[in-house]
Amino acid sequence: MPNQKLKQFLDREKVKYVSIVHSPAFTAPEIAEAAHLPGREVAKTIVVHLDEKTALAVLPANRKIILEDLREAAGVEHSRLATEDEVKTLFPDCEVGAMPPFGSLYGMDVYSALELTQDNEIAFNAGTHTELIKMGYKDFARLAKPRVASFTN
Repeated sequence: MPNQKLKQFLDREKVKYVSIVHSPAFTAPEIAEAAHLPGREVAKTIVVHLDEKTALAVLPANRKIILEDLREAAGVEHSRLATEDEVKTLFPDCEVGAMPPFGSLYGMDVYSALELTQDNEIAFNAGTHTELIKMGYKDFARLAKPRVASFTN
């Protein structure tokens, strides 16, 4: 079952989505494989600190974040990845590493990798290591209101 906060949000916004249950997987490539989806179609959510603000970076599972490029795109001086303890505190209703990419649910800005805009659909963790949500990218963009930038390799 998807994270309750996420499910209520998507249902309230009348978004069509599919829930994909898969065997436990913890890394983005494992999740894509377990869900039988190409890595470029599965998005991973990374919690970052940009100066004094916490934000979400959303990128394809088969790509790596370049913090320097994200820092430049955000127009900030400092960037770093959040620690596991910080993630636990920020996302108490999610398993660590399985956060959905909707910063508005947690009071955070969202940065989406340019590559994600090239697909009609996006799939992402639903708060657990055993379930994904798959939905239209346009719906994701409408709800998450991400700043789209190039910050992957």
